[in-house]
Amino acid sequence: MNIKRFIASTVFLGVMSLPNLALADNSSLWKFYDETLKSSKYIDLTHAFEPQQPVWPGFANARFKPAVAGQDIEGYVKAGEEFTYEKHGFVASAYDLTTDQYGTQLDPPSHWNPLGASISDLPATYAVRPLVVIDISGKVATDEGYHLQVSDIEGWEAKHGRIPEGSVVFVRSDWYKKWSDPARFNQKPFPGVSLDALKFLHLERKILFHGHEPLDTDTTPNLEGEHWLLHNDFAQAEGVANLDKVPEAGALLTIGFAKPLGGSGGYARYIAIAPADWKEGVSINDAPGAPLAKQTAPLKRDANGVFRPTP
Repeated sequence: MNIKRFIASTVFLGVMSLPNLALADNSSLWKFYDETLKSSKYIDLTHAFEPQQPVWPGFANARFKPAVAGQDIEGYVKAGEEFTYEKHGFVASAYDLTTDQYGTQLDPPSHWNPLGASISDLPATYAVRPLVVIDISGKVATDEGYHLQVSDIEGWEAKHGRIPEGSVVFVRSDWYKKWSDPARFNQKPFPGVSLDALKFLHLERKILFHGHEPLDTDTTPNLEGEHWLLHNDFAQAEGVANLDKVPEAGALLTIGFAKPLGGSGGYARYIAIAPADWKEGVSINDAPGAPLAKQTAPLKRDANGVFRPTP
């Protein structure tokens, strides 16, 4: 993989084209898309949320169920009636979401800070950023309670160069592999991020935000890292997945999140964009997305209300 070439083309095409937008036609960034993004590799870093999954012990799990009509529509549906393919031509689902801190998420400052920005206050500039992945999985394999240290950050920089200002830093621990075991996933010890490391990343390297695989920033009694971040107007990502499938340097991150007005959390979708010759992921050329693949069998709700292909 030629990381340097990917970064150079990204910077050149993305930055150099911007001052010329007034002089060129509006396809300036389309060339960047065709020449770089279309053949790049896309890796999903997000858990799909469902009723049975890890959640912070203070919250309950979500419930999935059929959507029902809210009022009568004469000749079509009665209030309280479930919509079905057979009778109405479509289905819809309703979700009892016990918290906006559920699954892969984006925490805004208002989660802890009464003066903090809410999820709907986050600027559109969150959409695309450089992605840094710092790997502590080897240390976690021998000490499950290991927390990222400043020395780990310095080790990454010795190998890859200075962390870009405004980037997103994800901490790889491989803890996401325990997601299917909710009891163990939430149980201490689990990996985290030290307060010193958080302060270094934000105050010295001026990153946008960091992310981790567990659902807590650290295992201190007062969650000192999360307290410091959110009371100092920084956001963070939690419940991130698949960091073992992305390069440590040279990739981009796309950031999507739900936008409830005044929300104290965001159900998030993080997708890494890696160079075309990266070993993981899929390109737009390989998976154009339209038309989408059909299910292997008709969708039916399981015992938890989740639609799954069911013969």
